[in-house]
Amino acid sequence: MGTRRAPAQGGRGLTVSQRLAARRRPAAPEMGSTLPAVAEELLREIRRAFEQASHVPDDLLLGLKFIFGPSAVPALDLVDQRSVTRVVSPSGRTAYQVLGSSGKLYTCYSSCHFCTCPAFGFSVLQKSESLLCKHILAVYLSRAMGACQELTVSEEQLTNILLAEEEEEG
Repeated sequence: MGTRRAPAQGGRGLTVSQRLAARRRPAAPEMGSTLPAVAEELLREIRRAFEQASHVPDDLLLGLKFIFGPSAVPALDLVDQRSVTRVVSPSGRTAYQVLGSSGKLYTCYSSCHFCTCPAFGFSVLQKSESLLCKHILAVYLSRAMGACQELTVSEEQLTNILLAEEEEEG
């Protein structure tokens, strides 16, 4: 029995999971990539699907739940509630703020997939039970679906946002 490979024309006719399974893993990780290749590909598929049909098909939602586990549904809820804000300074420095279900505001950094919430520190960093928390997954999904709020702030304001998080932790 041979392994099915995606056709050269981009895998049309195969399901997302078949296309993901058929992809060869690159010899070295992409620069700047912090998520496993399958998670990156799933987020790209979600972006493409949303651009084409303005919704995420069930097979991609199942993939999301399979890869990200219990964080998937709460992250989608945060996206639906438009809880993600992209905060940008004039120099281009970017952070994301996510209003959590508890009403607390968490700062997320997509460049290194880090969140200031306790669940990230415990479930992701200490126990390695999940790839990321619902807040940072909501950031990735909001970006893929064009659902981020936008907020432009001064360099000083962004610094204050980042320092406020640091003071709360310490």
